Amino acid sequence: MIIAVIDGMGGGIGAHIVQSLLPHLAPEDKIWALGTNAIATAAMVKAGAHKGASGENVIRVSINDADIVLGPLGIIVPNAMMGEITPLIAEIIASAKCRKILLPINQPHVELVGVVNKPLNELTKEAIDLVLK
Repeated sequence: MIIAVIDGMGGGIGAHIVQSLLPHLAPEDKIWALGTNAIATAAMVKAGAHKGASGENVIRVSINDADIVLGPLGIIVPNAMMGEITPLIAEIIASAKCRKILLPINQPHVELVGVVNKPLNELTKEAIDLVLK
């Protein structure tokens, strides 16, 4: 199984996901860090992702091989993360045929109704539980 963890900015959320997910994977499972920038990718690779690359085209090409995409909600919101999520990146991820597990972290211009605010550790645990099912 290939799990694509997608993040931008400093990659802190993606790195936390990678680090939390690694102990639960089978040896044949792989985590790919797909960052919107090199800093985010480097943070996820440092956290233990098996390989990583950065940019819009990387996401467009690599997502086709992924079985699951993990990341914050902002990865499917155009212009999120201070504009790092281009409309094309948001469309590529949202339209991908693979399963998407997104952490409901509010963006400044998007608020989710009916979602209880939870700490990142709790959201990550819930996301990992979904991956393992």
